[in-house]
Amino acid sequence: MKRRTVLSMEQALSMPYATLRFAQLGWRVIRIESTPSGEGLPGDPNRYIGGRVVDDDRRSYFIAPNVGKEAIALNLKAPEGQAIVRRLLKELEVDVFCCNTVPKRYKQLGIDYETLSAAKPDLIWAGISAMGPEYPEVPGYDPVIQAMSGYMELTGPGDGPPTLSGVPIIDLKAGDEVYANVMLALAERAETGRGSRIDVSMLQAAASWLITTLPLLDFDCDPSEITRCGNEHRKFIPTNVYPTKDGFIYMAIGSDVQWRRLSELPRFASIANAARVTNEGRHQERAAIHRDIGAVTSRYAAVEIAADLAAATIPHTPINDIPAVREMAAIKSRLTTTVTPAGKTIHMQPTAVDRADGPGALAFPAKYGQHTRAVLAEAGLSPAECATLQEKGIIA
Repeated sequence: MKRRTVLSMEQALSMPYATLRFAQLGWRVIRIESTPSGEGLPGDPNRYIGGRVVDDDRRSYFIAPNVGKEAIALNLKAPEGQAIVRRLLKELEVDVFCCNTVPKRYKQLGIDYETLSAAKPDLIWAGISAMGPEYPEVPGYDPVIQAMSGYMELTGPGDGPPTLSGVPIIDLKAGDEVYANVMLALAERAETGRGSRIDVSMLQAAASWLITTLPLLDFDCDPSEITRCGNEHRKFIPTNVYPTKDGFIYMAIGSDVQWRRLSELPRFASIANAARVTNEGRHQERAAIHRDIGAVTSRYAAVEIAADLAAATIPHTPINDIPAVREMAAIKSRLTTTVTPAGKTIHMQPTAVDRADGPGALAFPAKYGQHTRAVLAEAGLSPAECATLQEKGIIA
């Protein structure tokens, strides 16, 4: 695969995650951050979130999404800064420009598709925003979109409050949509020679995952089908977390055949009756079934229950904490890494899919503005020109 160049005005998580996926392919990713404004700390606010790792602007929350990237600082409120972006597009032969600021700022900062594609007609432009360009002033924050898109209504115990997901799934979903649609745009460009514009609405991307609930509205569904149900599955009974003598175990019954195998296990013989043979019948007795199974599992150690379920080919798992996930054989050998300036290896999440040519180790994130001078020199700006631009506050 040809090594591409991505120029991205990014911050927070959604777009940095998207461009991380490009970096994981070995592509060149140059992230643009703003020059100091005199208000707050310079650059991406996420630089200053989490524990101190090596210095103040590369803290723990910032590391994993930003490995393998270069960092430059430009003042895009100034015409000279905007001109530098257009120059970089041409001189560095940039394939993709990305941004995740509110759409009302696109034209103000000179990063709108029309302006940048005029400078480089085959450019692929991708933006993430809360609700798309039709809602130019709405900020895109993952928890807010989780609430807005119904995710919180669907998450948590049935008798408890709406609940956030344990991971920022909408930020990550939006990033994956940028990744997928950029790949499609590159394929189309190879055929037509033309660039394209990609607008990812976090709300629309999130709603596209409501495949098991939103369509039920037109089937006159019961309200219980489209609200919180704890750890249960709304349709397949029984699927739930069950207590054991030393913890919990998750069990998922996805068919009547699996139910029969479960109920034929000696330990679980007491849960069977004629009404429960079908999933429809089990729906009528779901509360009693969960009580009956819990009464069985709570008398034994998790490893004993797991042995029974494995013998009957019943999908199940212990509830792993994050350290346990990292130690799983299927994960441990696939972790990506980076190395701090002091030489400490940092283990990070694996790539989503194995690629033989993908780098497993990526460079430690750049300090704020670290590559500004080097990147501008590549675009033909002299040291004297860079010094002048820095004096005027156009670069940092």
